[in-house]
Amino acid sequence: MNGLLYVDKPVGLTSHDVVAIVRRAARTKRVGHAGTLDPFATGLLVLAVGMSTRLLPYVDGEPKVYDAVIRFGVETDTDDATGGTTVARVAPDFRDPVVRAMLSDAIVSLTGRIAQVPPAYSAKHINGERSHALARRGQGVALPPVEVTVHDWSQLEVVDDRLRVRITCAGGTYVRALARDLGRAMGSAAHCLELRRERSGMADVVDAVPVTVLRPGAIAESLVALRSPLDVLQGMSHELLNEAALRDLAQGRTVPASVPGERAALLAVDPHTNARTVVGIGARTTNNRWQPKVVLLGEAS
Repeated sequence: MNGLLYVDKPVGLTSHDVVAIVRRAARTKRVGHAGTLDPFATGLLVLAVGMSTRLLPYVDGEPKVYDAVIRFGVETDTDDATGGTTVARVAPDFRDPVVRAMLSDAIVSLTGRIAQVPPAYSAKHINGERSHALARRGQGVALPPVEVTVHDWSQLEVVDDRLRVRITCAGGTYVRALARDLGRAMGSAAHCLELRRERSGMADVVDAVPVTVLRPGAIAESLVALRSPLDVLQGMSHELLNEAALRDLAQGRTVPASVPGERAALLAVDPHTNARTVVGIGARTTNNRWQPKVVLLGEAS
C-alpha cells in the first residue's frame, strides 16, 4: 500500500477532495499530494500513498505544463471564470495584424523571470491568514509581487475573444495571473476561462486515472495499481544497495556511494520479481557515502 497515483482531477473538486477520495480508495489516511490545483482547473494531480508520502519533498515536479483558455474583455476578482466582473473593456480584434503584433510583444514581456502579483483569491499568507479567506470577507488584499519563471507560451490559437495556449512554467506561477496581466498588457482585460495541467516534471496526465475508478477500497483491493516512486525521482541518482548496505540503512547508518550526484534514491531489488524498490533517500557526505534522509525499509514503495 505504498506508491504514487496520478489522478485526472475534474472541474469542481478541490485537491483536498481528491485526497479524501484516495484515502477511502486506499483505506488509509496516509495520502499526500505534490501540488494543488484550483477547483475550476482540471488535470494532473500527483499523490503519494502510505510511506511514500515521505518522498514528496524529493519529487521533481518541474516544469509544470498547462493548457489554458484566456478570455479577453472581462477581468474578474478571482482572475478566473468563477469570479465576479471587476473590469469590462472591449476585447482586442485579433484579425488586425497590429493587434497580433501587440499580442506577441505582450507574451514576450510575460516570459522568463518576471514579477507577478498573485491573485487575491490564492493561498498566499497575509499576517498568518490565507489571502482567499480575507478576500471572501471583502477585506482589501494587496499582495506583493513575487518572482516566477515562465519558460514558454506555445500552441497559440485565437478564436474570437479567446486565446488557447500551452504554458510551461516553474512552480509557484499563477496562470490565472498571467491571463489577467496579458489582458492588461493588451490594453484590455482578461481572465483564465479554462485551465488544465498536462504535466508536472516527469508525470503526465495521460497516465492519470479518473476519480470515477477510485471507489472505496479500489486501491486497497489492487483494482487500481500504484506507481513506483522512481517515476518521479528520475532526476536523482540511483544507488543499488547490497545486503550489507541494506542492514546499515535499516540502522540509520551511512552506506557506500558509487554513483555521482548530491542526492540518491536508495534501491533494493525484489528477489522474486527483480523489480527495483525505493528504500530510502540519501545525501552525499564528505567521505563519499550516503547519509540516510528517508528510510523506507520494511515498507513496499
